[in-house]
Amino acid sequence: MLGRRMMPVRLALLGLTLLVSAFPARAAEDARVLVFAAASLKNALDAAVDDWSATGGRASISYAGSSTLAKQIERGAPADLFISANQSWMDYLQERGLIVPETRSDLLRNRLVMIAPKDSDVAVTLARGVDIAAVLGSGKLAMANTDSVPAGIYGKAALTWLGAWDKVARSIAQAQDVRAALVLVSRGEAPLGIVYATDAAADPNVKVVATFPEESHEPVVYPAALVRDSDNPAASSLLDFLKSPEAARHFEEQGFAFLP
Repeated sequence: MLGRRMMPVRLALLGLTLLVSAFPARAAEDARVLVFAAASLKNALDAAVDDWSATGGRASISYAGSSTLAKQIERGAPADLFISANQSWMDYLQERGLIVPETRSDLLRNRLVMIAPKDSDVAVTLARGVDIAAVLGSGKLAMANTDSVPAGIYGKAALTWLGAWDKVARSIAQAQDVRAALVLVSRGEAPLGIVYATDAAADPNVKVVATFPEESHEPVVYPAALVRDSDNPAASSLLDFLKSPEAARHFEEQGFAFLP
């Protein structure tokens, strides 16, 4: 009987062990700053961090949808710095006491665009009443996940504002993040997609066919903050650098609006 009673406890301990082992502690000598950043930042952030690394710092960057990264931090991932593609997922972590609030600041702004393969002759005017379903035909509209990923959330809001969501909802090809949606269009697997202007600029195999009205969705803002459990002093140095004029040029070259 005692063995049976202990089974739930053993299973719970096993689950805890598996959770902890999924995010192993970093070696004391590893001074790398671990950055969790929205996938749409890759080109610009890679360049900016390279500049910072030239001063002697070291960093590793994990790119994914902001929702995925926030959930990983909540589960104990050893991130030092989080950069989200919307306010909601940063709010999510702040409400749970998982970031350092006084380090939070808005870093960048972006624009939401509709793209097509570079050789496409499609034409779209993003005004209320637009019939995107007719333009798609039997094709799919590539988007990041519309329930959790910022680019998808912004995109759904914009399509709803335009009065187009109900007609295209069944034709959405949902991707894990905005860069995955970009790839679907870049490879010609989807005739249209919704991404950020900076994503479109980073891929020569796509072209922007229309820009969504700014009033059609919440502003695309990227907040950054230190993660509460970080004990890496270099993380503050990197965050300060990302807010500097030296870093600004990398973001602006990729089409971001620099806010600090």
